[in-house]
Parts: sequence; C-alpha cells; structure tokens
Amino acid sequence: MKWYLKVIKDNYANFEGRARRKEYWMFALFHIIFTYACLILLGVVAYAIESPAVVIIVYIYIFATLIPAIAVNCRRMHDVGKSGWYQLIPIYSLILTLTEGDRGSNEYGEDPKGNLEEINEIGIKEIE
Repeated sequence: MKWYLKVIKDNYANFEGRARRKEYWMFALFHIIFTYACLILLGVVAYAIESPAVVIIVYIYIFATLIPAIAVNCRRMHDVGKSGWYQLIPIYSLILTLTEGDRGSNEYGEDPKGNLEEINEIGIKEIE
C-alpha cells in the first residue's frame, strides 16, 4: 500500500526519473484491486437502487488515477533505459515492465535501488 500512496502523493504527475519494478507492480496491483472494487460496487448499487452517484464516484476514481498510472509507467520505461513513449507499444511495454532496470545511472537519473557498489564491498578485506 505504501508504494501505491507514494505514486499518488509524492509522484502524482512526475514523468521524470525512474521507478523500480516493485513500485510499478505494487501500484498496478492496488490500482486494479480498487478499480474492480469500484466496479463491483457499481454493479451492486446500480442493480439495487439505480443511483447515478456511484457511477460518478467510479469515474472520478478512474480519471483521478489516470495521470499517476501513466507517470509511473513512464518512469518504469525510464528505468530500463527507454523513452516513456514506449508504453504505447502494448506487448513490448509489458516485457519492459518485467525487465530489471539498468544498474547505476542512466540518462533518466540515478538508480532507484541506490548505490550497489557499496553493498558489494561489504565483507571484503582491504589488502594493505
């Protein structure tokens, strides 16, 4: 849930930088859960009381999360070294979202996982 809130609060319309696979997929998971919950609610309420208010609530949620969804997808493309426009290619963009990001810096920014060189040096004795 913290990854979902991070995308919504901190990076609402941030198309710059990079997003880890975990950030992307956790956002996608919760987004799909909330969307289906809204659709189920819509189906139940629309069948029971035929209220247009629920339809409006579902559309507000979908449109409110459209920009963050596109932004996190764009940042995910940046993490693998591609332009954000690659998200418009359906199968290829899915493959890129599953691919591990570039290690170290690339043209879109620093590695979101941090500096792995320091971690790799732990436990190695310095020879003097």
